[in-house]
Amino acid sequence: MNQAALNNSKEATSAERPRFAGPIWALLLLSPFIAEVLSGSTRASVLFVYVPEVMVWGVGALLARELVRRWRAGGVSLLSLGLALSIAEEFIIQQTSLAPLPFPGSHPEYGRVWGVNLLYFLFMLGYESVWVVVVPVQVTELFFPDRRESPWLLRRGAIVSCIVFLIGCGIAWYGWTQQARKRLHAAPYHPSAGYFIAGFAAIALLIGLAYALRGAAQPSPSDRRKTAPAWLGGLVAFVMGAAWFELIGQNFVRKPVQPFWIAAGAGLGWAILAFILFAWWSSRPAWREPHRFAAAFGATMACMAMPYVTFARWPRVDQAGKVIFDLVALTGFFLLSRRVAARRSARKEVVQPSGE
Repeated sequence: MNQAALNNSKEATSAERPRFAGPIWALLLLSPFIAEVLSGSTRASVLFVYVPEVMVWGVGALLARELVRRWRAGGVSLLSLGLALSIAEEFIIQQTSLAPLPFPGSHPEYGRVWGVNLLYFLFMLGYESVWVVVVPVQVTELFFPDRRESPWLLRRGAIVSCIVFLIGCGIAWYGWTQQARKRLHAAPYHPSAGYFIAGFAAIALLIGLAYALRGAAQPSPSDRRKTAPAWLGGLVAFVMGAAWFELIGQNFVRKPVQPFWIAAGAGLGWAILAFILFAWWSSRPAWREPHRFAAAFGATMACMAMPYVTFARWPRVDQAGKVIFDLVALTGFFLLSRRVAARRSARKEVVQPSGE
């Protein structure tokens, strides 16, 4: 009898334990899909790199989100952790902001200062923190709203995630620095120890900053101020997101802005303005699911639309893949919009029952 009771107790506990496999896998897959596939960085012809991207970007976004939820922090902390992940990529893992740009048609010396591709690095800080971390986390939590406030990983899951992340970093480092650069006929590059020290120091600083600012821009229940309409948040996210891609475009256009610091200064000011706007809007309780959906949708559409500038020069297989991936994304957002609208209608009926 005691053993049977123990078994029943274990089954009940297991049944009551929240299951987070759905949101975990959604975030793991969405992070590189939004940032790499929809942006055209990862095309159909090289889709095999999606696996290490899941291991680095997907798991990195998952760990960042996990820390934010365990700290009861907000969007500012999530962005700070996204910046830390970006620096890990740019200085430690693939070192793309340190080595001279190997891409055909690029200007390797444009914006390169103190051994850093400064303009490229500035773009990647925004791109990898927003489209790799912030936007995929928002989209995933909109799909699973009842689990938005909860951590998703138990201790074992967190340990496994860290191990997978480190393995993914090793694969990404080898695949880019030892293989891809050779295929692009780029000279071998070996950063000095000082860059690694600076990178790790910046990562530690940003993680500490994320913890210190865990209460920043958090909604207050007593705040009755209005926020921007959802449509305006989405439009601003699209416009500011699309304009951000002009920054990296300077490395590839025939005549980039001279001197480069004008483009860098404009990009930095643009990023600060975007941060102030969305921190201000989202810090009010009136910023709800429709606003989060609109902002995530607008940012994703900006990322998805920009590759069409050079789309005509892509191989046919990549063109076909791009169209298919975009249709999948649009279908997903359409389904998500219906869920968000249904939940909004349900809340209105609860607050003001029909017939009153």
